[in-house]
Amino acid sequence: MQPSNVPAWRRQPMAAKVPEISAVFWLIKVLTTGMGEASADYLSTLSLVLAGGVGVVGIVVALWWQFRTPRYTAVAYWFAVVMVAVFGTMVADGPRVVLGISYLASTIICAAVLAGILVAWWRSEGTLSIHSIVTRRRETFYWLTVLVTFALGTATGDLVADTLHLGFFWAGVFFAVLMVVPALGWWRFGLSPVVAFWTAYVLTRPLGASFADWLGKPHSFAGGLGLGDGPVSAVALVLIVVLVGYVAISGRDVQRPLADPVVPDALRPAEEGA
Repeated sequence: MQPSNVPAWRRQPMAAKVPEISAVFWLIKVLTTGMGEASADYLSTLSLVLAGGVGVVGIVVALWWQFRTPRYTAVAYWFAVVMVAVFGTMVADGPRVVLGISYLASTIICAAVLAGILVAWWRSEGTLSIHSIVTRRRETFYWLTVLVTFALGTATGDLVADTLHLGFFWAGVFFAVLMVVPALGWWRFGLSPVVAFWTAYVLTRPLGASFADWLGKPHSFAGGLGLGDGPVSAVALVLIVVLVGYVAISGRDVQRPLADPVVPDALRPAEEGA
């Protein structure tokens, strides 16, 4: 068992710190991607300093709260995802705006970083399953992966919508069709659930961001409807709050404990090693 004198935020979680995967999970995930895209763009129009401050402070506070909780909590988890969505958009857009890096280069760079993190995670832990997020190290790998998937998705969405000239709406349709591939692969053709999950997780980012841009951006900019980034962000936030409130109250998204959870030897009771 863990020593009682270890600070709460440093203790190893003994239950999975991420939600169970369901239709509601994917719906909230897509909404967070759209809200993150619209919020980052809206804040940038007000002030780049303000946008940067909100992004950095927000993600630090959100991840501090998430790591501090000893078990999965819907509000803490989804607040972290929301802030990662906002910050991930800035990470993807920043180099392009400041350094003039193309969407294609940003996509390749983010994909390479994501691959490096996944390889390091696999070599360290032997699994990439979200059902195994029961240690602080795995939780750290998980959030690093999530952050880079958001940046990769942002760059990919912009690449398809702008560079390939599909426009925001058809880019969203394109990624919605792609989402069917890992779902069918897992359901009918024996695709690894871990591969299916992370593929779908990456695709939800450009899916949500493309439709958010389509709703918020002016028609002259890749065929948007011109509703405004601020209103789109606000509506998405309200829907997220409602859905997160639902899962928090119902507890339907809490993972059931594994029959034989993978726990480091250092955290097992002494009698197990006897």
